[in-house]
Amino acid sequence: MILLRQLLGDVLRRLRVRQGRTLREVSTLARVSLGYLSEVERGQKEASSELLASICGALGVPLSQVLREVSDQFALAELQATPVLADVPEHERLPLGETVPGSISDSVFPEVKDMVAA
Repeated sequence: MILLRQLLGDVLRRLRVRQGRTLREVSTLARVSLGYLSEVERGQKEASSELLASICGALGVPLSQVLREVSDQFALAELQATPVLADVPEHERLPLGETVPGSISDSVFPEVKDMVAA
């Protein structure tokens, strides 16, 4: 199972390491304990939106950028995972060209469609 907290922790750690910053430095700036930040980065703790905003502020990156990167990683992980519909009988599945009524069309997120095609 793909866990959001693990992907989020991976992205936060990658950003911190890329900047050459230590856990202690970021935890001090974010005003969160070093141990808790470490658990967030390892995907062991769910971070609140307030805590995420504080960590992003300490890293000097917008929260939207972090969430976008997490979303991209989540989409890739879903594509690599076993299909969710594996247990659904073939006659109950939608053909690949169809969309569910009221769903967001592929044209809204063309980059995801491109990832699936690759």
